[in-house]
Amino acid sequence: MLVKFQNHINANLPFLKGKKLLLATSGGIDSMVLLYLCHELKLDIRVAHCNFRLRGDESGEDEKFVKEQCEKMDVLLFVNHFDTEKFAEQHKLSIQVVARNLRYEWFNTLLINNDYDYILTAHHLDDSLETFLINFTRGSGLDGLTGIPEQNGNIVRPLLPFSRNEIEAFAKENNLEWREDSSNASDKYLRNKLRHDIIPLLKELNPSLLNSFENTISNLKQAQTLVDDASRIVYRKVVTDINFQKRINLTELMQLTNYPAYLYQWLEPFGFSDWDSINDLTTAQSGKQIHSQNYTLLKDRNELIVFPKTESEETRQFLIEKLEKVVKFPLKITFCNVDDISVQPSNVIFVDEEKLQYPLEIRKWKEGDVFYPNGMNGKKKLSKFFKDEKFSLPDKSDAWLLCSGNQIVWVVGKRQDERFKVTEETLKILKINYTA
Repeated sequence: MLVKFQNHINANLPFLKGKKLLLATSGGIDSMVLLYLCHELKLDIRVAHCNFRLRGDESGEDEKFVKEQCEKMDVLLFVNHFDTEKFAEQHKLSIQVVARNLRYEWFNTLLINNDYDYILTAHHLDDSLETFLINFTRGSGLDGLTGIPEQNGNIVRPLLPFSRNEIEAFAKENNLEWREDSSNASDKYLRNKLRHDIIPLLKELNPSLLNSFENTISNLKQAQTLVDDASRIVYRKVVTDINFQKRINLTELMQLTNYPAYLYQWLEPFGFSDWDSINDLTTAQSGKQIHSQNYTLLKDRNELIVFPKTESEETRQFLIEKLEKVVKFPLKITFCNVDDISVQPSNVIFVDEEKLQYPLEIRKWKEGDVFYPNGMNGKKKLSKFFKDEKFSLPDKSDAWLLCSGNQIVWVVGKRQDERFKVTEETLKILKINYTA
């Protein structure tokens, strides 16, 4: 197996050589074999061990064992202790999800703080099969059926081509030591039920199950590349990226008979999963929304708009004193006195400075706001102005106002207020420039 592992590194993961590698090591057979193999190949390794305090004295014994093994190999060890159960209870999450999140958050912190290059984990071929079956039983798109990726960003899984039987045989042949996790014997978790009951039955039906699985995964990955290629081609035709928004043109998209598949490809990375509701949203009335943890999907006329959720800024205000000539937050705005009015683009206004009441204020709009749009007679509710100008919900959320006292001077970047415009009687002209 050592030769096979070395050949695998040389052929498929040569970028690991000469890099600073952090091995996630539990003390179990898989991670101890990975540690031994990397040590034998003289890769530049150090070890990270998580003590989740979930198995009483066993957790402490695992930590002690990993420390002893690292001392024997003269390998640097990092250890972190987590109050996993308390964290799971506080955040209303499962123990498994919490442990995974805590583990990888700490690993990434170690990488950043120590300038390491990659995290290595000991996932193997049987793990990939279990993941495939879990996703299959829960319902999954094509990407969920392609197994565990060998590399995902800075996470690399060098043992993925190796079966559990190969790993166990190698450990015994080389008299390696490891710790048995008693929780692996329990059928409390779905993965263990598959491992103990379902997969042995499948192997009985097909002794070459893992080889067949590898072929299936290879075929599915090739199919995934075709899907990705088609998705990119259609994306360029129907999706527009504007600032932090993605605008999907429904008129163009829905001409395709398989448009829900494209929506899945584009929206799944943003955490959306209620595909029935998303499909309904394509024909819903404007204003309907669906939310993921960090994003909102909005139906606006003939578009679906994806934009990140932001903390409410309705009550936030930012004051500008008279002597301030440059403002950098929350907007980039400059103020300067000029002698006359030049061509006036949308990001510039000229106002009669003597009509201003300082400090000026930058704030978000609120219901009931009224202003006097430049070039129009009379006042207008800001909500009506937004409607007439066809502002989407995210456009309205992104809008800022420059105010003098209780009066709006400028819907920034959109329309100046008539009351502050320069006239023949103006003595001091102030140029206000907004940079997006």
